Amino acid sequence: MSGINALGNALLMVFNNQFGSEIAIAMHQIAQGNDIGKVFRLQLAVGNAQIVHNSCLEGLEFETYLAILAARIAVMNRLNMYDPLHERSPGCGEPYPESYWADHAGPAPADDGVLMHDLTVDVVIIGAGYTGLSAAYHLATEHGVQAVVLEANQLAWGCSGRNAGFVLRSSGRKPYAEMQKQWGESVMRGVYHEFCQGVDLVKSMIDKGIDCDRQDPGYLRMAHKPSMVKTLQAQADLLHRTFGSDVELLTQQQVRSQYVDDQQSFGALRFADGFGVNPLKLAYGYQRLARAAGARIHTASPVLNWTTEGRTQILHTPNATVRAKKVILATNGYTPKHFHQGVQARTLPVLSQIIVTEPLNSAQLAATNFQTSHVVMDTRALKYYYRKLPDNRLLFGGRGAITGKDAADPYYADRLLQVLKLSFPALQTLRYDYQWSGWICMSLDDIPHIHQADPFGDVVYSMGYCGSGLAFSVQAGKRLAEKIMGLAQPDLPMFNRPLPKFPFAPLRRVGQWGYFHYGKWKDQWW
Repeated sequence: MSGINALGNALLMVFNNQFGSEIAIAMHQIAQGNDIGKVFRLQLAVGNAQIVHNSCLEGLEFETYLAILAARIAVMNRLNMYDPLHERSPGCGEPYPESYWADHAGPAPADDGVLMHDLTVDVVIIGAGYTGLSAAYHLATEHGVQAVVLEANQLAWGCSGRNAGFVLRSSGRKPYAEMQKQWGESVMRGVYHEFCQGVDLVKSMIDKGIDCDRQDPGYLRMAHKPSMVKTLQAQADLLHRTFGSDVELLTQQQVRSQYVDDQQSFGALRFADGFGVNPLKLAYGYQRLARAAGARIHTASPVLNWTTEGRTQILHTPNATVRAKKVILATNGYTPKHFHQGVQARTLPVLSQIIVTEPLNSAQLAATNFQTSHVVMDTRALKYYYRKLPDNRLLFGGRGAITGKDAADPYYADRLLQVLKLSFPALQTLRYDYQWSGWICMSLDDIPHIHQADPFGDVVYSMGYCGSGLAFSVQAGKRLAEKIMGLAQPDLPMFNRPLPKFPFAPLRRVGQWGYFHYGKWKDQWW
């Protein structure tokens, strides 16, 4: 068993560096007790390198091999990702995931630290992501209110720092043609205008001096099979006819010769105005603007308990209590279980998985004809999306695990890498250097909602971005600031009605599992 002991020593060193001495010692003891299954965590710690391949497992007795499997389960249980449907808190001061964004964003801007003393304020904002930071900024600059922001972990720790960095004039999951059929053309135009304002507001915020690695504009919506070309043509016709949008339908040959040789593309709809950013650097910029305007932002200050006295909102954090007249709930897909009855059972958090590859060399770039930095998304029900980053790495994303306890399983990152290689067969030896996941917030009716969570309008929220949060969340924060100040909102479904409740809410994940299987069938055969 000398090999096991040696492996235990190696684990001690790696775990001590990555996770602290307490875990390291425990791992060492387990390994010396002939349970080397914690090697699985070592694999996760160093990326997808096959450090513990067959050479580590050869010659082991069957009992030891079973111990490895048991240890894998134990490790996965320890590494469970925060799951909003099952947990009452996202943690306190948790570090960023080991993402490409976190590695390339530089140091986080200064904040106001942990809240250590009781406060009585006019407005509290829960959540320091795009929505909360935008609400704080617009409250200060347009309404003269200097709000306090409470963040459980780090700035933009949730989806704001985990997404793919796509800034798009998107309506989320609800097509404009469907809006027109359901609500009429005037409402459809109003929703379109609202989403356009969102993109324009992001651009104006960036123009205030935010360095977020903004790439050249352009968005390709790829037809993943020939039958989807007609669907894209109908979408282009609607956008041209109704909004005068600058879109063009590209043939398969045009896509592959002028943009990128994606072997799974049969044509594409090109939008001139989408673009990619480093989403975490963008959030850093929003925080700087909000604090410069007078907002106070306290990290590692989760709301552990929320009560009311009359119309006073009382928020209990680990070290202090905040009494507020008004609360803006800006937690979206990271809203804990039973956090506030006004949003309970009204959202479905869905994991999106992202990988970032090693940099492509000149031969690989030539073999794939990667001429563009356009952001790309396909037409599948279970969408895949990708972009070439400034350092010639490929970001590739798609759906992740169904539950938080499965989020760390390398199966999901490996699956994305294999799909990427179907699009680009010349990249068979390519590896990924980063993998992470985050919660997208889905609504039952596929549109976001900005509404009040209580009868008096003292608590307001914005949730259900359905994958379009980067572009729309800043606009949502601006609207939340207006709403909390008592100003009228546009007469649109996203403003004049609350998030609908999910029927049979405890079975949401069962329904999600069923939809994923339906989506696989639809994407292949329909």
